[in-house]
Amino acid sequence: MRSYLGRRLLLSVPVVVGVLVLVFALMHLAPGDPVEAMLGESAAAADRTALRAALHLDDPLPVQFYWFVSDLFRGRLESVFYHRPVLGEVQTRLWATAQLALAALGISLLLAVPLGILAAARRGGAIDAGAMGFSLLGVSMPSFWLGPMLILLFSIKLGWLPVSGSGGIEHLALPALTLGLGMAAIVSRMIRGTLLDTLPQPYVRTARAKGARERTVILRHALMNALIPAITIVGLQAGALLSGAIITETIFAWPGIGRLLIDAINARDYPLAQGAVLAIALCYVAVNLVTDLAYAAADPRVRYSR
Repeated sequence: MRSYLGRRLLLSVPVVVGVLVLVFALMHLAPGDPVEAMLGESAAAADRTALRAALHLDDPLPVQFYWFVSDLFRGRLESVFYHRPVLGEVQTRLWATAQLALAALGISLLLAVPLGILAAARRGGAIDAGAMGFSLLGVSMPSFWLGPMLILLFSIKLGWLPVSGSGGIEHLALPALTLGLGMAAIVSRMIRGTLLDTLPQPYVRTARAKGARERTVILRHALMNALIPAITIVGLQAGALLSGAIITETIFAWPGIGRLLIDAINARDYPLAQGAVLAIALCYVAVNLVTDLAYAAADPRVRYSR
């Protein structure tokens, strides 16, 4: 496992370097003068000169990239709007997004795994039809529509949960449910499909012939051997939670990295926007690495085939 982990980490290095280059290029690919966009047309010439020097915009591109990476890793990249280090702002907001993503992932797995198993075990029955109906409904509802509908129901009509903001579990419930329902719909369908492909396999019939209970056959033999496709979907969807959280955090005023990115774009705070985009991209890389390790844990053959 250690050698496999080492190989995956080495393969992640060029991805991280590519992410750094792309995030750096965002400022230079954007139309217009970034200094004018951040300070406005009425800014004094001395302020423009000072900001241009602070951002090293008069240097050649390779030198600018060096200063960007250097300031980033030394924690010296500073927000123009907040006048605080970008690293500190991103760390604070990233923890809030991690809470939201983990809560949404927990909700989705609690719903998707039982629904997928029951739908496969009762194929063609009422449970299967209900589970697939839920899956179709969940996939069809975008978060920017589902979020306001949940607010209207649970906050305005029933008065059970707060509309927006951060705090305890009651503030986390609606945004996590908004993200988790869509993910649960996709994962439950994948679990059902992989189980239906696995249940007719000879080793499953052998387990039944030996007198194993149906629950043991499904959970121990069929489900464990059908985890690889499900892990793929969970890994992809867990990464998508970060991009989906941008919309959801804006709807519910959740103080996460997605809302920070929107605020930075609205304030024309390019260093802060770069830091937020970089944090989201690196989280994608980390999620992919964890997914690869989950492959190896679920199926040891993966460790020796790559």
